[in-house]
Amino acid sequence: MSLMALKVSNLVGGYSQVPVLKNISFDIKDGELVGLIGLNGAGKSTTINHIIGLLNPFSGSISINGVSSKDDINQYKQQIAYIPEAPILYEELTLKEHIEMTMMAYGLNPEKTWDRANELLKRFRLDNKLAWFPSNFSKGMKQKVMIVCAFITNAKLFIIDEPFLGLDPLAVNDLLDLIDRQKQNGSSILMSTHVLDTAEKFCDRFVLIHNGQIRTEGDFKSLKAQYGNDDSSLNDIYLSLAKEDSKS
Repeated sequence: MSLMALKVSNLVGGYSQVPVLKNISFDIKDGELVGLIGLNGAGKSTTINHIIGLLNPFSGSISINGVSSKDDINQYKQQIAYIPEAPILYEELTLKEHIEMTMMAYGLNPEKTWDRANELLKRFRLDNKLAWFPSNFSKGMKQKVMIVCAFITNAKLFIIDEPFLGLDPLAVNDLLDLIDRQKQNGSSILMSTHVLDTAEKFCDRFVLIHNGQIRTEGDFKSLKAQYGNDDSSLNDIYLSLAKEDSKS
């Protein structure tokens, strides 16, 4: 039986008294890449903000490997690596200091982790930029710094929000390769994206959220059987469901 890395159960939540998320439930198994898809305003970011512990549920629960955010928030957050849509870097810290800070936050062994960090820095062509400050970096380079910092951790759950924006094709390829390697190591990944042709090829399953509710979920084959035909792409299915929902 596959273990559930992430379990979201009957989650009701949002930013004010009016819930954005209305009783949503889904899970991610160990070593699984799940695509979270939906129109802008559907509730994807709100879902992510609840999972990473920025928002507290009104009701329902979220657990990672059986640890709930209500039980032990530190142990809960220690299991997550998060790559946000807009890179968040500290202007006064160099690239090297960002990596050191990540190691401290996750309690990582510096010697072992620097081997991993150096491999990633080389891969993303940042190895000669350790003394640079964020103001020296382009948007794509900042995104690569976030990727490096996330993938030096031993996180059980990776949450990646719109990862392909601002990345060049080579970096996209490198990121997908890293995700695949991390999956093989047993980590689970929740990826929110609008780049559906890439998601179709790489995600094991999809959770489609609409108006704060789970509209449908399943692998590409089952979604095609339910909502499309043999020639349908994920994009076709997504558009037909979005049009259907906009009429209702």
